[in-house]
Amino acid sequence: MLKFYIVSLFILGFSICLSAQNDLAAKKIIETFGSKVKASKGIVASFALNSFTSKGRSAGTKLLSLSMQGDKYVLVQAKTEIICDGISVYNFDGNKTITKSSVEEGSQTLSPQMLLAGSYEKDFSYKLVSSTGAFNEIEMYPIDKRKNFQKVNLFFNKSKNTLVKARILDKSNNITELKVNKINLSANLSDKIFVFNKAKYPKDVEVLD
Repeated sequence: MLKFYIVSLFILGFSICLSAQNDLAAKKIIETFGSKVKASKGIVASFALNSFTSKGRSAGTKLLSLSMQGDKYVLVQAKTEIICDGISVYNFDGNKTITKSSVEEGSQTLSPQMLLAGSYEKDFSYKLVSSTGAFNEIEMYPIDKRKNFQKVNLFFNKSKNTLVKARILDKSNNITELKVNKINLSANLSDKIFVFNKAKYPKDVEVLD
């Protein structure tokens, strides 16, 4: 099933309180983009996800789309789908199984809620590691070492002040890279798309919770 942390790194709509372990340059870059996201009432984006094994071998590319409104989101990758209504998360495997869980149960993954919840200074230490060329690169480490990833590197376009790529290193040294293809921060989204409706799935689908 699609991991939550894979699909949520291109948006950082959060309010950051400066911590002694984080640097001012990184904070300013993140807040500049974050202010745009916080002002948005609807977000639609498409992106490409590339995976690499710990030995550097490509594990394939996937195309994904995401619609988001506050703490609600819908993620689609081929036949698989994740719907979060802000309380529960429904993960359809593309076949005959839907797994239901609470938002709290996903607290060890890098979910949209974690990055958008406004507790960024509590969850990560971060610093600006490069500002050469057209991009600023920020490196982040989870404070809670139980998280299922080691670190995240974010790449921001200097001229547009937008996030263009994220790189995730997991506990097995596998790398996932997320590249933003398109993003609309002014999307008009209906509340209905974030409501789970079993009738839209195969008749013999099983819901596990």
